[in-house]
Amino acid sequence: MILGVVLAGGQSTRFGSDKALAEFGGRTLLARAVDALGGLCEYVVVAGREMAPAPTIPDWPHPGMGPLAGIAAGLRLAQDDDYESVLTCGVDSVDLPENLLDMLEPGPAYLADQPVVGLWPVGAAATIERILESDGRHSMLAFAEAVGARAVKTQSQSANINTPADLAAMEQRHGL
Repeated sequence: MILGVVLAGGQSTRFGSDKALAEFGGRTLLARAVDALGGLCEYVVVAGREMAPAPTIPDWPHPGMGPLAGIAAGLRLAQDDDYESVLTCGVDSVDLPENLLDMLEPGPAYLADQPVVGLWPVGAAATIERILESDGRHSMLAFAEAVGARAVKTQSQSANINTPADLAAMEQRHGL
Protein backbone atom coordinates (compact mmCIF):
# COMPACT_ATOMS: atom_id res chain seq x y z
CA MET A 1 0.00 0.00 0.00
CA ILE A 2 1.12 3.52 -0.82
CA LEU A 3 0.44 6.59 1.30
CA GLY A 4 0.22 9.86 -0.65
CA VAL A 5 1.66 12.96 1.01
CA VAL A 6 1.22 16.47 -0.38
CA LEU A 7 4.01 18.68 0.95
CA ALA A 8 2.32 21.96 1.83
CA GLY A 9 4.31 23.39 4.74
CA GLY A 10 6.36 25.91 2.76
CA GLN A 11 6.43 29.62 3.49
CA SER A 12 5.62 30.69 -0.12
CA THR A 13 8.02 33.63 0.24
CA ARG A 14 8.76 33.90 -3.47
CA PHE A 15 5.05 33.57 -4.31
CA GLY A 16 4.08 36.45 -2.01
CA SER A 17 0.94 34.76 -0.63
CA ASP A 18 -0.18 31.26 0.32
CA LYS A 19 0.74 29.32 -2.84
CA ALA A 20 -1.36 26.32 -1.81
CA LEU A 21 -4.51 28.45 -2.09
CA ALA A 22 -3.61 30.02 -5.43
CA GLU A 23 -6.05 28.99 -8.14
CA PHE A 24 -5.17 27.24 -11.35
CA GLY A 25 -8.08 26.69 -13.70
CA GLY A 26 -10.61 27.52 -10.99
CA ARG A 27 -9.22 25.09 -8.38
CA THR A 28 -6.55 25.59 -5.75
CA LEU A 29 -3.11 24.13 -6.31
CA LEU A 30 -3.56 22.22 -3.05
CA ALA A 31 -6.82 20.58 -4.20
CA ARG A 32 -5.21 19.63 -7.51
CA ALA A 33 -2.22 18.03 -5.77
CA VAL A 34 -4.49 16.06 -3.42
CA ASP A 35 -6.54 14.82 -6.39
CA ALA A 36 -3.41 13.89 -8.35
CA LEU A 37 -2.13 11.66 -5.54
CA GLY A 38 -5.63 10.37 -4.82
CA GLY A 39 -5.64 8.65 -8.18
CA LEU A 40 -2.37 6.86 -7.37
CA CYS A 41 -2.51 6.06 -3.65
CA GLU A 42 -4.76 4.26 -1.20
CA TYR A 43 -4.86 7.26 1.14
CA VAL A 44 -3.70 10.89 0.89
CA VAL A 45 -2.71 13.36 3.60
CA VAL A 46 -1.40 16.90 3.51
CA ALA A 47 1.75 17.64 5.52
CA GLY A 48 2.49 21.01 7.05
CA ARG A 49 -1.01 22.57 7.10
CA GLU A 50 -3.88 22.61 9.53
CA MET A 51 -6.63 23.02 6.92
CA ALA A 52 -6.78 21.14 3.62
CA PRO A 53 -9.13 19.15 1.39
CA ALA A 54 -7.66 15.96 2.92
CA PRO A 55 -6.56 14.90 6.42
CA THR A 56 -3.52 16.83 7.66
CA ILE A 57 -0.38 15.95 9.58
CA PRO A 58 2.18 18.32 11.11
CA ASP A 59 5.71 18.45 9.75
CA TRP A 60 8.22 16.42 11.77
CA PRO A 61 10.06 17.28 13.93
CA HIS A 62 8.64 20.79 13.57
CA PRO A 63 7.57 23.35 10.94
CA GLY A 64 10.08 25.42 9.03
CA MET A 65 12.42 22.57 8.10
CA GLY A 66 11.48 22.37 4.43
CA PRO A 67 10.10 19.45 2.45
CA LEU A 68 12.09 16.86 4.40
CA ALA A 69 9.95 17.57 7.46
CA GLY A 70 6.80 16.77 5.48
CA ILE A 71 8.32 13.60 4.07
CA ALA A 72 9.47 12.57 7.55
CA ALA A 73 5.94 13.10 8.90
CA GLY A 74 4.54 10.99 6.07
CA LEU A 75 7.05 8.20 6.59
CA ARG A 76 6.30 8.12 10.30
CA LEU A 77 2.54 7.87 9.61
CA ALA A 78 3.18 5.19 6.98
CA GLN A 79 5.21 3.17 9.49
CA ASP A 80 2.48 3.41 12.12
CA ASP A 81 -0.28 2.45 9.66
CA ASP A 82 1.59 -0.38 7.86
CA TYR A 83 2.06 1.26 4.45
CA GLU A 84 4.92 0.01 2.29
CA SER A 85 5.91 3.36 0.83
CA VAL A 86 5.10 7.06 0.55
CA LEU A 87 4.50 8.94 -2.69
CA THR A 88 5.21 12.65 -2.23
CA CYS A 89 4.57 15.74 -4.29
CA GLY A 90 4.72 19.47 -3.74
CA VAL A 91 1.63 21.60 -3.51
CA ASP A 92 2.45 22.93 -7.00
CA SER A 93 2.57 19.51 -8.68
CA VAL A 94 0.18 20.31 -11.50
CA ASP A 95 1.60 18.21 -14.34
CA LEU A 96 2.46 14.84 -12.81
CA PRO A 97 3.05 12.19 -15.48
CA GLU A 98 0.15 9.73 -15.84
CA ASN A 99 2.60 6.84 -15.46
CA LEU A 100 4.31 8.34 -12.39
CA LEU A 101 4.21 5.18 -10.29
CA ASP A 102 5.53 3.06 -13.16
CA MET A 103 8.41 5.52 -13.50
CA LEU A 104 9.27 5.58 -9.80
CA GLU A 105 8.82 1.92 -8.88
CA PRO A 106 10.69 0.39 -7.30
CA GLY A 107 11.53 3.13 -4.84
CA PRO A 108 13.38 4.96 -3.63
CA ALA A 109 13.19 7.20 -6.66
CA TYR A 110 12.35 10.82 -7.48
CA LEU A 111 11.80 13.03 -10.51
CA ALA A 112 15.16 14.54 -11.44
CA ASP A 113 13.64 17.95 -12.26
CA GLN A 114 11.41 18.01 -9.16
CA PRO A 115 12.98 16.02 -6.28
CA VAL A 116 10.00 16.51 -3.95
CA VAL A 117 8.07 14.19 -6.26
CA GLY A 118 9.27 10.81 -5.10
CA LEU A 119 8.50 7.32 -3.95
CA TRP A 120 10.09 6.55 -0.59
CA PRO A 121 10.08 3.18 1.17
CA VAL A 122 8.97 3.24 4.79
CA GLY A 123 12.43 2.00 5.77
CA ALA A 124 13.78 5.45 4.84
CA ALA A 125 12.17 6.94 7.97
CA ALA A 126 15.23 6.34 10.15
CA THR A 127 17.51 7.98 7.58
CA ILE A 128 15.41 11.11 7.18
CA GLU A 129 15.04 11.45 10.95
CA ARG A 130 18.82 11.23 11.35
CA ILE A 131 19.29 13.92 8.70
CA LEU A 132 16.74 16.25 10.27
CA GLU A 133 18.25 15.81 13.74
CA SER A 134 21.77 16.51 12.46
CA ASP A 135 23.58 19.76 11.80
CA GLY A 136 24.32 18.66 8.21
CA ARG A 137 22.53 19.49 4.99
CA HIS A 138 18.75 19.18 5.17
CA SER A 139 18.24 19.02 1.41
CA MET A 140 16.11 16.73 -0.73
CA LEU A 141 19.17 15.63 -2.67
CA ALA A 142 21.11 14.80 0.52
CA PHE A 143 18.20 12.61 1.62
CA ALA A 144 17.86 11.00 -1.81
CA GLU A 145 21.58 10.22 -1.88
CA ALA A 146 21.52 8.82 1.67
CA VAL A 147 18.77 6.32 0.78
CA GLY A 148 20.23 5.44 -2.63
CA ALA A 149 17.31 6.91 -4.59
CA ARG A 150 17.26 6.92 -8.39
CA ALA A 151 16.78 10.21 -10.23
CA VAL A 152 14.18 9.61 -12.94
CA LYS A 153 14.23 11.88 -15.99
CA THR A 154 10.95 12.68 -17.72
CA GLN A 155 10.09 13.72 -21.25
CA SER A 156 8.55 16.98 -20.08
CA GLN A 157 9.48 19.25 -17.23
CA SER A 158 7.27 19.10 -14.14
CA ALA A 159 5.59 22.21 -12.82
CA ASN A 160 7.58 24.32 -10.40
CA ILE A 161 5.42 27.27 -9.48
CA ASN A 162 7.37 29.65 -7.26
CA THR A 163 5.97 33.04 -8.30
CA PRO A 164 2.67 34.43 -9.61
CA ALA A 165 4.42 34.77 -13.00
CA ASP A 166 5.18 31.02 -12.97
CA LEU A 167 1.49 30.34 -12.31
CA ALA A 168 0.43 32.69 -15.12
CA ALA A 169 2.86 30.96 -17.52
CA MET A 170 1.46 27.56 -16.52
CA GLU A 171 -2.09 28.76 -17.12
CA GLN A 172 -1.05 30.07 -20.52
CA ARG A 173 0.55 26.72 -21.45
CA HIS A 174 -2.69 24.97 -20.48
CA GLY A 175 -4.87 27.51 -22.30
CA LEU A 176 -6.60 28.70 -19.11
